[in-house]
Amino acid sequence: MTDNARAALEILRDASQFKWYVVPLLLLVIYVYAVEVERRNWNVFFAGLALWGMDWFNEIWNALVFHVTERAPVWAATGPTAYQILIGLNIEICFMFAIMGIAAAKMLPPKQTRIFGVPNRPVLIAVNSAAAVGVEVLLNKAGVLTWDWSWWQPGFPFLIWLIGYVPFFAACFLVHDLPTVRGKALAVGAIFGIDAVALVAFGAAGWL
Repeated sequence: MTDNARAALEILRDASQFKWYVVPLLLLVIYVYAVEVERRNWNVFFAGLALWGMDWFNEIWNALVFHVTERAPVWAATGPTAYQILIGLNIEICFMFAIMGIAAAKMLPPKQTRIFGVPNRPVLIAVNSAAAVGVEVLLNKAGVLTWDWSWWQPGFPFLIWLIGYVPFFAACFLVHDLPTVRGKALAVGAIFGIDAVALVAFGAAGWL
């Protein structure tokens, strides 16, 4: 087991780490979604949930990598936190991803708009993912987001971009653009349904 994995594991779901700032952060997340519900802006509402659900999916398989290898997850959150949910996910990261999809969806131009002659959705997926990877690299440099596998490093960020973020924004924009509210709800329900089953099954097995 790497030192980084051990550091994250030591505070995993340790309630003594709790800090009161979690409460206003939770209210901020609720407020952000409540605004979209008030406006009946279901495109943005469900897009935000889709990205959040995709992050949970990634965090689950990341924890499973650690369970299987017994060496290290693909990424570990090792900095100070108010609560470490999974080995690569703390409560601050969780709330951040809950809001990220809302922000990305609110900045979407109409679907027919082109950027340098290219459909805007693929361009924005690529650009937003690249920006997110840039932030991750800074967090890694700060020592609060650690990478212990040679193929997941700042010097080769392609996999971080492709696996870590492209699916997030692709799901976010796809759900945003679905033509019906029912379709959006079903898509988001499927994402969170898979997450919930995985959390219950693997959590009960002690793999997370």
